[in-house]
Amino acid sequence: MNKFGLIGKNISYSFSKNYFKIKFKDESILDASYENFDIQDISAFPEILKNNPNIKGLNVTIPYKEEILPYLNKLDKKAKKIGAVNTIKITKKGKLKGYNTDYYGFKKSLKQHLEPHHKKALILGTGGASKAIAYALKKLNIETNFVSRSISKETAYTYTSLTKNDIESHQIIINCTPLGTHPNIDECPEIPYEAITENHILFDLIYNPEESKFLLFGKEKNATTINGFQMLIFQADKAWKIWNY
Repeated sequence: MNKFGLIGKNISYSFSKNYFKIKFKDESILDASYENFDIQDISAFPEILKNNPNIKGLNVTIPYKEEILPYLNKLDKKAKKIGAVNTIKITKKGKLKGYNTDYYGFKKSLKQHLEPHHKKALILGTGGASKAIAYALKKLNIETNFVSRSISKETAYTYTSLTKNDIESHQIIINCTPLGTHPNIDECPEIPYEAITENHILFDLIYNPEESKFLLFGKEKNATTINGFQMLIFQADKAWKIWNY
């Protein structure tokens, strides 16, 4: 039995386990299982490998997409450029190679909604997921700026410095923070939502709830709103191909 799974923290809500369970059933894949490995610290990762010698592949989610890097033997070229990993392939020799399929899932999910005026984007948050988003936007020739709680070399704006003009000039806004995730559905990033228009795209990596408070604010302004569900399907299918080629 080939085992696959998800590494993360507080991941009982996760999409991946149920997705692969349904996939295995629908496609009559009888020699595979998928399990959540919920760990409170990345230092527990080697123990998972030791206790599960038949693991062939893993997904990685918040908050370990960057912390996992020192435990890997090799990185795919794109994952190396991004600096974050959400997919691990374990070779027959037991070597661990890291990939990033988040960028692929996001790019494919966003691309179908782009119009010529979508030239600049704001990324809310600077965690591991945001790095894949920035890489995808760069590939789409979209200028990108990060928003965080404090200014840094990579952060152009803070939530308190962000103005209506900044929102107006960035017509793609992506929430890469966990704010608004179930059960904390009344939370959302604090930005000047009043400046959002029908020309904006609001993309939330959150998929539970289906419409986060962030997306609901965008919907009120007739903006295009996209949650993270389709992105997850794209990235999960890409991970499955990586594990099995």
